[in-house]
Amino acid sequence: MSVSPDEAQKKCPQCERMLSSSQFYSNKSRPDGRSYYCRSCTRARLEGYRRANGVAPQKKADREVPDGAKWCPDCAQIKPIAEFAKSRTKASGLHSYCLDCHNRRGVTTKEKHHGSTREYHLRRRYGMTQEDFETRLAWQGGVCAICGAPDPEHVDHDHEFGNVRGILCFNCNGGLGQFKDNDQSLARAIEYLKETACQLVLVHPGVYQLVSPRRERRLSRTS
Repeated sequence: MSVSPDEAQKKCPQCERMLSSSQFYSNKSRPDGRSYYCRSCTRARLEGYRRANGVAPQKKADREVPDGAKWCPDCAQIKPIAEFAKSRTKASGLHSYCLDCHNRRGVTTKEKHHGSTREYHLRRRYGMTQEDFETRLAWQGGVCAICGAPDPEHVDHDHEFGNVRGILCFNCNGGLGQFKDNDQSLARAIEYLKETACQLVLVHPGVYQLVSPRRERRLSRTS
């Protein structure tokens, strides 16, 4: 390896070679700003540490990966890069595993550390456990806190402070979300329903018609 006479040199204490500073990784914590061992020795040592801790050797594709594609070490398949999630921490800008394998690994990790994906979701999103959920639902009588539908599954929370307010069914939880927790809009919606509720109106002796107060009643031809 040819080294420019103007380039700084450094000796690696493991392989005892005199190499250019560019052959050492950057390390701001060291006086010279370079790693203690050269790049190849550093990689070899890290690989040794991985084997000593039971980490399997890094997998590599057994065939050439074409442009616009990426090899997934989990399923060992070459897939289009569109099937890999983006990652700011990776040099390639993409996650190591394809979306299917990445999602499957995520589920496995959640089940391993939290017992289930449901438990993970409740803890992370609402700061509660499945036991807390069951306790609150039992306190509500096992039904939706608004409409009384049985076995509701959705946690309703205050979007401003994050406090859990109750357990709702899908429709009631979605309805509150659409109104953005605005009690004035909800009150106006109630008044609107009251004012526009259809009523039975006598149009002929013994003949009734459903009429909305806000809609002009259409007279029949014989009226």
